Amino acid sequence: MQDQFSRTRMLLGETAMERLFQSSVAVFGIGGVGGYTAEALARSGIGRIILFDDDKICLTNLNRQIIALRETVGQYKVDVMERRILEINPKARVESYRVFYGPDTAGDFDLGQYDYIIDAVDTVTAKLELVSQAKHTNTPIISCMGTANKLDPTAFVVTDIYETEGDPLARIMRKELRKRGVEALKVVYSKEGALKPLETLADSCKENCICPPGTDRSCTIRRQIPGSNAFVPAVAGLILAGEVVRELAE
Repeated sequence: MQDQFSRTRMLLGETAMERLFQSSVAVFGIGGVGGYTAEALARSGIGRIILFDDDKICLTNLNRQIIALRETVGQYKVDVMERRILEINPKARVESYRVFYGPDTAGDFDLGQYDYIIDAVDTVTAKLELVSQAKHTNTPIISCMGTANKLDPTAFVVTDIYETEGDPLARIMRKELRKRGVEALKVVYSKEGALKPLETLADSCKENCICPPGTDRSCTIRRQIPGSNAFVPAVAGLILAGEVVRELAE
């Protein structure tokens, strides 16, 4: 009998679909990248999806984040994403945590309970903590490198962190992971060089922050406000989801 996963089942088969439903995937960062990742996981039939993000939706997110609508501005991203996932698949088990994952909060969560971890956060500290804890618990992890200040959605590749080149974030990650003895990390990164954003006084969050009240980590803490768009982060997010779904279905 046909259902919402019929077309996926035609490609993967019944056994693989059952594996996906029994799998648990944690997505860290529900923004321009992670929102599309979580969406694709839900539409692919992942049975348990765990969401981590302490941020609220801002008006400036509407240009690229799948959960960002006029009516959702000011709401916590994980709350909006959870509702969206359950609208897609009411049988999904969704857990949401309004938390910034880092050294101070890592001890509150056992990453070993997840079948796969997706790193879609945008801070080095959080990424390093995620990778270190995932390696400690022997949990598969895939990490997204920089997607800001880019315009070419065809430039993404999936490779090991030590095979990347030209990505400033990946360069820092390589250096720090070597110090921690991490020998491998599957990543999605873009070969496109970063553009310099044309930040003006009118567009600057430094001078005109419009983050919703109660947002602890506003854009004003950044040294530079990055530019972004509707298609580059989305492609990265879908690639992340695709890699995870294909591995879990095997």
